[in-house]
Amino acid sequence: MPCSRDKITPLAQMFLLSLEVCGKGLGLWLLHIQGKRLSPPQCSNPTVHVLTGSACHKTSSGHSHLFLCSLCSEGDWWLAKSLSTGRKGYVPSNFVAQVDSLEEEKWYFRTLSRKDAERLLLSSGNKVGSFLVRESETTKDAYSLSVRDNDSAHGDIIKHYRIRSLDGGGYYISPRITFSSLPELIHHYSQKGDGLCQRLTAPCTSLVPQRPWAQDEWEIPREALKLVKKLGSGQFGEVWMGYYKNNIKVAVKTMKEGSMDPDAFLAEANLMKKLQHNKLVRLYAVVTKQPIYIVTEYMAKGCLLDFLKTEEGSQLNLPKLIDISAQVAEGMAYIERMNFIHRDLRAANILVSESLCCKIADFGLARLIENEYLAQEGAKFPIKWTAPEAINYGVFTIKSDVWSFGILLTEIITYGRIPYPGMTNPEVIRNLERGYRMPCPESCPGELYGVILKCWRSNPEERPTFEYLQSVLEDFYTNTEKQYEPEPQQ
Repeated sequence: MPCSRDKITPLAQMFLLSLEVCGKGLGLWLLHIQGKRLSPPQCSNPTVHVLTGSACHKTSSGHSHLFLCSLCSEGDWWLAKSLSTGRKGYVPSNFVAQVDSLEEEKWYFRTLSRKDAERLLLSSGNKVGSFLVRESETTKDAYSLSVRDNDSAHGDIIKHYRIRSLDGGGYYISPRITFSSLPELIHHYSQKGDGLCQRLTAPCTSLVPQRPWAQDEWEIPREALKLVKKLGSGQFGEVWMGYYKNNIKVAVKTMKEGSMDPDAFLAEANLMKKLQHNKLVRLYAVVTKQPIYIVTEYMAKGCLLDFLKTEEGSQLNLPKLIDISAQVAEGMAYIERMNFIHRDLRAANILVSESLCCKIADFGLARLIENEYLAQEGAKFPIKWTAPEAINYGVFTIKSDVWSFGILLTEIITYGRIPYPGMTNPEVIRNLERGYRMPCPESCPGELYGVILKCWRSNPEERPTFEYLQSVLEDFYTNTEKQYEPEPQQ
C-alpha cells in the first residue's frame, strides 16, 4: 500500500509505521485525520481490544511488535489507536488479531465459509500445499483444514479435512495421532504430510482490502478527480480509471449531459450507496453537476463480458464458470433481501477484480437513463436480457432480474456469446411469445440448463429466488462429491 509523501492530502494524511518485518521494509499504513474525526462506515457496536498488527499478517512468517487498540471493529477497515504513539487511524481488519488468541495465527480464518476458502486458496499468490483453518460451518467447537492440491484430471483443487476436538482437550484429524493445540497440529503436518493430500507449505495469503472511503466524502468536486485511462465508452457516457485526490485508485463513469435528471439521480444514488456487499461494486461518491460523474471502486480486469473473451478468461474451466455464476447470485440475493431491483443484469454489468472476484455494477442506474426502458427501439433497450413481462408491460421486479440472470448464465457458459445467436430483437420477442426458449448451449451440463430453464418460467412467481440460485450454484459440485476427505490412515 505504499504512497509517496508528496501525495498526502491535508484532510487525510497517510503515515507509515515502519516495521522491519521478514527482513524487508514492509509497513502498515494508518489513516490519520487532521482536525476531523471520521468513523468507519456502518460502525454501530464500538468495542475495545488489544490487537497485534503486522503488514505481512497472513502473508508471510514475520511478526510485528505493533500493538493496536481497536475503537471500532466492523467492516474491512477498523478504527484503531497505536498504543506506542497514541495516534489513531484505520487498519485492514484482516491484518490485525487479538493478542494471545488463535487469530494471531496467519493460517487461521475464523468465519470464512467453505466456498470462500476455496476461492481464496485458488487465487493468485497461493500454490499447492497452501492451507488455512476455519471454524466448521456445521459442527460446534470443530474446525476444518482446507488445503490446495493438484489433480492430474482437474488441475488445482481444494481438499477439506475435519479437525475434531477431544473431550479432555486437544485436536486430531486422524485418531491415531492427537495434539494439545491447533498450532501443534499445524506444525506436525507442516513437517510431513502424514496421510494428507499435501504437506502444509504456506498459510493462505490474504489480500489487503481497498482503502476506506471517508463517510462524509459523498458529493465531491470534479477537480478532486484525475482521469487517467479510458476503459470504455457507451451510449450514455464513458468509463475511466482515475485517482481521487491523487492517491485512491477509482473507476469513474462520466455520463453524457441530458442522459439523466440530476435530482432523480442524486435521490437514487443516496439509496444505492446504502447497498454494501462484497459482491456489489462499491459506490464511493458522485459529482452532481452536469456532466454527472459516478465514482466507484476500481476492478482491474474490467467487465465480465470482455474478460471471458480474453486469453485468461477463455481458459477458465467449468467449475470456475459455475463459481462466477454463484458469486453473481450471491450479490443478487443481497439485492433481493434489500428489496431492490437491478433492471439491467448482464455480463457487461459484472466487473472482475485481479483475484477474479466478481461484483455487480450499475444496480439501480438503469431506470434513471431517460427513455432507455420506454420503447423497444434501437440498442438502448436490452431486449435479449429482458423478461417478457418487462418487455410487454414495463413491469420490472426481482423476478424479471431472475429471468435476466438465466440469460447471464448462458453468457458465462459460452464465454460471452450473444444470447439468441442469429436472431434480431423483434424475432426474439415473437419467439418468446410462442414459448420459445434458447436451447442448451454446447458444453453446458444438463443440471445447469435445468437451473436456467427455471429462471425462464413464464409465470414470474414460479421463478426461483436468488437465495435458492446461490445455494444451488455454490453446491453444484458439493452435492455430488464428498464434502470432506477421509481420515488419513498412514
